[in-house]
Amino acid sequence: MKQYILQRLASGLIVLLGISIFSFALIHLIPGDPIRIMLGENATAEQVHALREQLGLNQPLVTQYFQYIAGVLQGDLGTSFKTGRPVLSEILERFPATVKLAASGMFLAICIGITMGVLAARFKDTFIDFSAMSIATLGVSVPSFWLGILLIMLFTVKLGWLPIAGGTGFRDLILPAVTLGVLASTVISRLTRAGMVEVLSFDYIRTARAKGLGERAVLFVHAFRNAMIPVVTIIGLQIASLLGGTVIIERVFDWPGLGSLAISSIASRDFPLVQGIILFIGVIFVLVNMLVDIVYSLIDPRIEVGQTKEGTS
Repeated sequence: MKQYILQRLASGLIVLLGISIFSFALIHLIPGDPIRIMLGENATAEQVHALREQLGLNQPLVTQYFQYIAGVLQGDLGTSFKTGRPVLSEILERFPATVKLAASGMFLAICIGITMGVLAARFKDTFIDFSAMSIATLGVSVPSFWLGILLIMLFTVKLGWLPIAGGTGFRDLILPAVTLGVLASTVISRLTRAGMVEVLSFDYIRTARAKGLGERAVLFVHAFRNAMIPVVTIIGLQIASLLGGTVIIERVFDWPGLGSLAISSIASRDFPLVQGIILFIGVIFVLVNMLVDIVYSLIDPRIEVGQTKEGTS
């Protein structure tokens, strides 16, 4: 286990290096001069040159990149062009709001997705199965921003039950969390159904039923655990995706998390802040992926941790 974790950390570092190179190159290809945005169109050439030199933007891109990496290795993600604050402080200030939203959405997604998947498998080829999978297919097809706008129109504009946006309280959280949860649950429900249908066809399930075990025991004691291995994969990836992919939802609901911060920093060409957010989310993806592999062995001890993905792919 220890050796495997070290191997995963090494491969994760390679992934993060690739992310840093890609994000650095992509950001500098975005049209627009951050210096002009900061100083305004009336700035003189001397002012532009002085600020460009002060921020190190007059140096070759390769030099800028290695200076950036040197800072990252020391725990310094740079300083925001816009606010003058450390990038890490900006990220950590917004990160709890994103975690709150993503965790709430993921909780709803797991509850809805697993319930729908188990019911669809238990009543395979019935109206319940057809209805659940139709809802799942519809959910995959619906854009997140469209669903969010519909919920706002219904529960805020028409019924006036919930606030539209701007806060971080429980009532402000409901609509964005439901939007995230409903969309994420569709993938979980389809995968849960597929796994449960396969497991319920095995001989040991028929044996358990023949011994007189109740249907609940058959479903949740014997079948559910073995069907959960691929579901754990998608849940782990969904968690990482929700943490890094709430950009649109945060924008629609004006939720003050990392997504909103990323959009505003891109608009202002705040290079250090954009790079810091991308790298921070990349670290989350790597850690969640490694955690999912470890959880595999806890669900089914017969699976060797180092061979988990090969055995389930």
